[in-house]
Amino acid sequence: MKLKPEKYRIVLSRIAAAIGLFFLCSTQSYWETKNEILVFSLFFIGMILVAIASLGRMWCSLYIAGYKDKKLIKEGPYSICRNPLYFFSMIGVVGIGCATETFTFPIVFIVLFALYYPFVIKSEEKRLKQLFGIEFEEYIKRVPAFFPKFSTFVEPENYNVNPAIYRGHIFSAVWFIWIVGILEVIEGMRKIGLFTYLWLLY
Repeated sequence: MKLKPEKYRIVLSRIAAAIGLFFLCSTQSYWETKNEILVFSLFFIGMILVAIASLGRMWCSLYIAGYKDKKLIKEGPYSICRNPLYFFSMIGVVGIGCATETFTFPIVFIVLFALYYPFVIKSEEKRLKQLFGIEFEEYIKRVPAFFPKFSTFVEPENYNVNPAIYRGHIFSAVWFIWIVGILEVIEGMRKIGLFTYLWLLY
C-alpha cells in the first residue's frame, strides 16, 4: 500500500526521532564535569524553549483541530506565519538539543531542520494552493512562511473546536517534554551505574 505524502513524513519523522533518541541517550556532555554554570545555563535555556514549543503547538492545534484541509486557517498563530507548527517544532528540537547540555546537538538539529523542512513546507503549500486557490495566494502575500510577523496578528472573539480531535493534538504537542524527561531518567540511570555513555560530545 502506497503511503500518502503526509503519512510518509510522519513515518520518516518517527524513524528520525528514534535514531535521534538513541544518540541522545548514548552520549554525555563534555561540560558536565568541566563547567557547572554552563551546564545549568544550557539546560535552563532548553527548558524554556521546550515550554514555548509545547505551548505554541497546543495553540496551533486549537485552530486546526478538525479543520485541516476543510478551510484555510488564517487566524491566531496562522495569522503571524503560515507554518507555525513547524516554527514551534524547530524551537522544540533546539530546546531538546540544549537540554543535552551540549552545543553539538542544537547545531546538528538546526542543520537537519533547515535541510528537511523547507521541502516539506513547499510541498504542503503546493497542496494548499490547489485546495484554496486565490484565497491562499492572497494569504501568502500578507503572511510570512516561517518566521512570525506579529503586526499581522488576528484573533477571533470566539472559535469552535472539536474537543476529541484537540485532545489527540495535545498529546502530540508535548512530546518535547517527554523526551527531556527520558533524558533525565537516562542520566539518573547512568549516575547510579546501570549503564555508561558511548560518546562524549561538546
